[in-house]
Amino acid sequence: MSNEDRERFLADLHVGVLAVERPDRAPLAVPIWYAYEPGGELSIWTDEGTLKDKLIRAAGRFSFTVQNEEPPYKYVTVDGDVTSVGPADEAEARKIAIRYLGDEAGNQFADENHSPSSIVIRMKPTKWLSVDYSAE
Repeated sequence: MSNEDRERFLADLHVGVLAVERPDRAPLAVPIWYAYEPGGELSIWTDEGTLKDKLIRAAGRFSFTVQNEEPPYKYVTVDGDVTSVGPADEAEARKIAIRYLGDEAGNQFADENHSPSSIVIRMKPTKWLSVDYSAE
């Protein structure tokens, strides 16, 4: 994939898989909603104190994969350092929820799930790996 193609693919709607190292065990890999705009940072919304939060803070980096699950298969994996961890602005959390659930259900989800413990973790992708089997 070209740089533009892989950034556009990452920006498309997918449930991502976040992977982060953990001591003396296999990496933690979990599905998660996210936001990404080409050229920008990848953002995830979670709660402070979760296992993924603790592991990401300890590692200072994580990997992230998105894929098409139907032929023609495509995937993009990015690695990068965490650029910030901070309180989740309600508008940003709402935007992520609406991205996946639409206006009505997304607003309801954000109303029910955004809390004082909500955080946004941002990562700047620095290493990219991608495959597009439709190009063959």
